[in-house]
Amino acid sequence: MLPQRYADTISAALQDRPAGMTVTLHTCRGNFKSAWVAEGGYDPVAEAMFSANVDGFFMEFDSARAGTFEPLRALPKGKKVVLGLVTTKVGEIEDAAMLKRRIAEAAKFVPLEDLCLSPQCGFSSTHHGNALWQDDQWRKLELIVGVAREVWGAG
Repeated sequence: MLPQRYADTISAALQDRPAGMTVTLHTCRGNFKSAWVAEGGYDPVAEAMFSANVDGFFMEFDSARAGTFEPLRALPKGKKVVLGLVTTKVGEIEDAAMLKRRIAEAAKFVPLEDLCLSPQCGFSSTHHGNALWQDDQWRKLELIVGVAREVWGAG
């Protein structure tokens, strides 16, 4: 199975990583000129992906294309999941209450202290950029910080 081969290769590459080095894995679904390439839930790859010897996972959950949070049930204890709930593909700003509801949904599968919040991907994967303005980017980052403070407290 290809996903397991990827996870095993990542684990082998990190076998001799220095103590204290934190490594995370981002599962990108595409971010070229606000386009995407992959869709579907994480169910088919969750078990293999979560077997990689990393400390956390940046997972895109900004649209229905990503499926539900149920695959998070396979996350090993002590691993972190960074919920990519804020899209970088369009400038429309997400609703803070909706983000908090989605975090609460994810917390049914992973303890809240093991969850984080971020954009679903970078704001520009290439020099072409995405369909949002720089001001939109900053507003989205401010939203993420504000929601994170409300959910997890100032830190």
